Amino acid sequence: MKAYDEAADKFYGKIDISPVPLVSWDIHSLNFQELCMNSKDVISIQNIAERNRWVYDKLESLSTIGTDVVVITDIKLTIVHATGNILSMTGYKSEEVIGKSPKIFQGKETSPETLVKIKTAIERKIPFEAVVINYKKDGSTYNCEIKAEPVFNNRGQLVNFIAFEKEVA
Repeated sequence: MKAYDEAADKFYGKIDISPVPLVSWDIHSLNFQELCMNSKDVISIQNIAERNRWVYDKLESLSTIGTDVVVITDIKLTIVHATGNILSMTGYKSEEVIGKSPKIFQGKETSPETLVKIKTAIERKIPFEAVVINYKKDGSTYNCEIKAEPVFNNRGQLVNFIAFEKEVA
């Protein structure tokens, strides 16, 4: 319970709601698992930011990762972090995509025109938004809304890209 209380204090301290006491262990375990996963992801992202000396004004807002999947790549576009909720969107565990390119999610129905726009934005080191047809691990497709941007360090050097992704209808 101590771990739950600490995680809950950290999570609820960042949002403007009051937690309600839990009566049922079933309810508690569902919330606790999600809270722990989010907490682990936030800590991992903060460690990446610290290691790479990010100058990123949205870092504080990452402390309450919602339903978006957060994918971080290095400058060679190799995935260095994916939040745990990537599993529900893609069928891949975060460990399975680390070290791979985001191209792992692309296939024959992915729009080449959209990929060119994304590539151009990456080369120009500017933010972009796009909806692409991606592929899940089982081969099925889904529409993925991506909002991504470059992340620079305290010397102005590009060090990562961060993308917020979600499945859309």
